[in-house]
Amino acid sequence: MKQIYLKKGKEESIMRFHPWVFSGAIQSMDEGISEGDIVDVISYNGALVGRGHFQIGSIAVRILTFTDETIDEGFWNKRLSVALKMRQDIGIADNPDNNTYRLVHGEGDNLPGLVIDCYGDTAVMQAHSVGMHMCKDVIVKELVKVMGSRIKNVYYKSETTLPFKADLSQENTFLYGGTNDTVALENGLKFRVDYLRGQKTGFFIDQRENRSLLEKYSQGKKVLNMFCYTGGFSFYAMRGGAELVHSVDSSSRAIELTTENVNLNFPDDKRHVAYCEDAFKYLDKAGNNYDLIILDPPAFAKHRAALRNALKGYTRLNMKAFEKIKPGGIIFTFSCSQVVTKDNFRNAVFTAAAQAGRKVRILHQLHQPADHPINIYHPEGEYLKGLVLYVE
Repeated sequence: MKQIYLKKGKEESIMRFHPWVFSGAIQSMDEGISEGDIVDVISYNGALVGRGHFQIGSIAVRILTFTDETIDEGFWNKRLSVALKMRQDIGIADNPDNNTYRLVHGEGDNLPGLVIDCYGDTAVMQAHSVGMHMCKDVIVKELVKVMGSRIKNVYYKSETTLPFKADLSQENTFLYGGTNDTVALENGLKFRVDYLRGQKTGFFIDQRENRSLLEKYSQGKKVLNMFCYTGGFSFYAMRGGAELVHSVDSSSRAIELTTENVNLNFPDDKRHVAYCEDAFKYLDKAGNNYDLIILDPPAFAKHRAALRNALKGYTRLNMKAFEKIKPGGIIFTFSCSQVVTKDNFRNAVFTAAAQAGRKVRILHQLHQPADHPINIYHPEGEYLKGLVLYVE
């Protein structure tokens, strides 16, 4: 096993089970280490402190184990089995009303760089590191064993998630099985998953519980779903008894999927209209007709250098919503940017409320669901922030 040697004192975060080794912590490394290799991480005084995937970049090693544990078929089987058991224990897996859930959430499941989402009998797998990409075949083999009859297909969707500089030329493809059936079930509602061309693995599973909460607030409301993507919040609002639902997204493909998903659950329902338009332009011309507005934009900041502009974007977007919402209205507002902290986001929304001159109260503070667990030793895993606001 090739080794990477740390500078003095740089093993402390790893001894506290943080799963990342940053490039600046490295004193030296053996010759011939390639990106994606499994390496041992050695402290300044010669002790093994971790074993993981090496990668070129600021995060140099993603730790798979903090002990002298062999990374073989048994390792992958054990980690996947533990991940499934947790989903079973919390009632998300093997639920007849819900066959959609995240099985593996990277660092949250002690498998940094790996995401696996389940949609019915299809698992969609993403590698976010070269090491996980290189292990994909053995992972799929053990995944099929662990899941048994639960899955019949595994689709590998890492074309856009692997490090660009690695130049792996990966194409999305089925690694096991193959299917044209893309309809899944979430809390009794049907939706079509575009895991071939869609964002993430095809659907934003991380908003499941927040969509359920929105349903409870939708009775008799006029609802605006901004950045609707495939319309998740829209069809929950309709089941909740909304008077009308308007879905807005700048992507024509997203609008097609939203319309299709609404029709799967509420065929020919005239309460829903979808608009393909830029969010800011739509809000500029929108009247003060909405009782409930959802703001769930894509990540405004994917790295710290973009944080300042991102916070300005969140402030501008929320201010427009505050200006448009009816008195007594409710706003669901979110940030999925990992580099934006809860305090950053709340301050941006606070600034927007003050600039709009509205009295605003926080009803709920929202976050990612239980199948997107946060490793207690890796607080960076808490990426989804949300607020439900009552606006006088």
